[in-house]
Amino acid sequence: MTSRLGAWYFLFVDGLKNFISNTLLTLLAALLAPLAFPNPLSENGWGALIFIAFIPAYAAINRSGWKYVWFEGILFGFVFYLVYNFWLKTFHPLAILIAPILESVQYMMLFPVLKSATSIFRKRGYLAQALFHLAYLYLTQQGFLAYPYGNPAAALWNMPVLIQSASLFGIWAPCLLILVPQTFLAETLTKKTRLRERRRDMAVYAAVFLLNLLAGTVVHLHYLEKDAGMTVRIASVQHSADSWEGGYPTYKKNFETLTALTMEAMEHDPDMVVWSETAFVPSVSWHTAYPSHAPTSALVEDFVDFGLTLGIPLVTGNPEGVMADDTKPAILENGEWNRTDYNTVIYFADGVIKETYRKQHLVPFTEHFPYQRQFPRLTALLIANDYNWWETGNEATVFDADGFRFSTPICFEDTFGYLSAEFVANGADALINLSNDSWSGSVAAEMQHMQLSVFRAIENRRPLLRSTNSGMTCLVDPSGKVVDMIQPFTQAWHIFDLPLFKKTGTTFYTRHPDILAKMAVAASPLVLVIGAAKKRGRRRKKDKSGPSCMYDEIFLQVDDRYEC
Repeated sequence: MTSRLGAWYFLFVDGLKNFISNTLLTLLAALLAPLAFPNPLSENGWGALIFIAFIPAYAAINRSGWKYVWFEGILFGFVFYLVYNFWLKTFHPLAILIAPILESVQYMMLFPVLKSATSIFRKRGYLAQALFHLAYLYLTQQGFLAYPYGNPAAALWNMPVLIQSASLFGIWAPCLLILVPQTFLAETLTKKTRLRERRRDMAVYAAVFLLNLLAGTVVHLHYLEKDAGMTVRIASVQHSADSWEGGYPTYKKNFETLTALTMEAMEHDPDMVVWSETAFVPSVSWHTAYPSHAPTSALVEDFVDFGLTLGIPLVTGNPEGVMADDTKPAILENGEWNRTDYNTVIYFADGVIKETYRKQHLVPFTEHFPYQRQFPRLTALLIANDYNWWETGNEATVFDADGFRFSTPICFEDTFGYLSAEFVANGADALINLSNDSWSGSVAAEMQHMQLSVFRAIENRRPLLRSTNSGMTCLVDPSGKVVDMIQPFTQAWHIFDLPLFKKTGTTFYTRHPDILAKMAVAASPLVLVIGAAKKRGRRRKKDKSGPSCMYDEIFLQVDDRYEC
């Protein structure tokens, strides 16, 4: 009895030690990974860390038992996004909790899947792990909860020679190059495999990495040295205003700031002026059609008059108000507007709105919540916390300014590769992103947004201009080089010369967006089935080599049985 209790005691202590060590490894990864991205200590982040940051987490997954691996997923997802997206607390106290909680649930499901990879494969389970992780990252960018922030490859935004493969397979190609060596090292360490037994694997990865580096260097230099067939001069105005302060006095003050900065820029003969997302707040379309508030209507008239005096097109974010119920008047009996709104970019020229683009991918919870009937309590909580929702656009608009064709992904939309690919496939020569991250009060937050947009320029080989409220206003050329970034949180303007290359055609990524990630999603269940079948085969083979099987083999012939 004493010996049995002693055995249970040692098993408990050993299990506890293993649990604590795996928890510490998971925490280490969750704290190390955010440092690879822009953070309070470094506005650019220490990108090289992304090549080692996940190793402790993978090691913990491989070492952990099935009973606890889900807990490590929760821990990693919550801590990583709590630290990485620290700036969400500025947006709203709910946001800093909602995002990490949602991510922790998703990682809770991922970690057991990653464990299954090294559990069912005796050799090269690390490849399955990297495949599953890539598929997971893609799946979390789909649907209502889509959230591209945290993609490992984004940390390489200022290492353009490593990410030129994005023109083929998008952000997913450099992402896979980041994940594979880390799953490899974690498996090698936890299974205590000698590196010399993995020489072939290391040689293959080294060859792929070097090929990516050499090809990336050549392509990057090609685009840096390539002469543009033509350039378009665009004046981007950054008015750096508090995006949460509303009311007529604020709208008028911001308009005066925007017009003053624009007139300074006009002295340098731009071809077009671009303001930021919702830079001019009163809906021009609504107040022109249904004037009801004299000061606001007068401000809209001032906007129209200013546009007429420019002589060149003005592109700006401006909410588009439309009738919510066509059977009722614009102003209801209770004095409220019969109106619904889109987050819109307007192309304004000759005193009229020539064309509009309505934001297609809205930010979950804060801009859009499609489950109001299913979750009435959550809906009430969001409304009580001043969350206002927009209608969803459904057209990838391409504007045409005298032959210059461009599209305007709005804010959050430039973090999704497929959207920019759709714009370019529709004929856009350039992408102009209108953003407003001023609410964050954080340069690191604005940099995290900007670093994802770098991939949109490379993926489609089109220049991408970011025209923002307070940062990061800059140009990303088709090679991924960030040019002429305006100092964040300052009122300023800059003339950007967008290079337009002749006969560039479309990239493989533009024609087949996210195909590598889609293949990973499709292949993952198949890999799991094949792995499970192989593991079952190994078990059967092992059973046949046991005592009962040996007995059957001894008496395989009738004569042998009688002789015995």
